[in-house]
Amino acid sequence: MTQRVLITDKAVAVVDQLKAQYGELMFHQSGGCCDGSQPMCFEKGEFRTGDSDVLLGEIAGCEFYMSRDQFEYWQHTQLTIDVTEGRGSSFSLEIPMGVRFITKSRLYTPTEAEDLVEVQ
Repeated sequence: MTQRVLITDKAVAVVDQLKAQYGELMFHQSGGCCDGSQPMCFEKGEFRTGDSDVLLGEIAGCEFYMSRDQFEYWQHTQLTIDVTEGRGSSFSLEIPMGVRFITKSRLYTPTEAEDLVEVQ
């Protein structure tokens, strides 16, 4: 099965540090006006998801959500969560560390598109 969301080793290292400090985590791909379009990391349950969100998968043991409306635009792309230096402008947990998570995307190949993990 083709995964919809992946994570780099560098980003896993940041997630591991955050888990050591906060416990279980979750991600939500933001599409908001004040925080741009970036993946945001929260303590599990801190960000409330609902019928307007879809679960794309799990990265580094963390559920990864996106709004259903935003998914309509991104459904043909595989997301890779990475990390870069620099302070982001969001409420994501990694911000005080002087780094921020970023999303890289690419279109699925026709073969991958036929074998996608279903969203929930």
